[in-house]
Amino acid sequence: MKVKVINKSKHALPNYETIASAGMDLRANIEESIILKPLERAIVKTGLFMELPVGFEAQVRPRSGLAAKKGITVLNSPGTIDADYRGEIGVILVNLSNKEFEIQDGERVAQMVVAKHEQIQWEESVELESSDRGAGGFGSTGV
Repeated sequence: MKVKVINKSKHALPNYETIASAGMDLRANIEESIILKPLERAIVKTGLFMELPVGFEAQVRPRSGLAAKKGITVLNSPGTIDADYRGEIGVILVNLSNKEFEIQDGERVAQMVVAKHEQIQWEESVELESSDRGAGGFGSTGV
């Protein structure tokens, strides 16, 4: 599938690192580095604009290495980019560590996964079919 993209960044377009990769790394496109203090958040611009086909979304997700090693994650994970959005892709990062973190231009700050989705139509009802799980939630199927 081809997706139209405008790249106003100083960096190459995101790409899949391996043949089996689901996500592409998004890079910070910033003039000056950003210092994220503990529990602070910032929107990091990428310089990318795209036109997804209707029926698709792009999900912005944390990079596992940044999350595990530095405590940096995507605040609204996954962030959703709808097919009708034409603005610049931004990543809401939050520092969940107890140390400052410096975001530099070109740094890989998140990953983006493009996924197909469906829209539903509600069918109002007075009852739902039963299931083995029923109304059990939040740990009802185990630890």
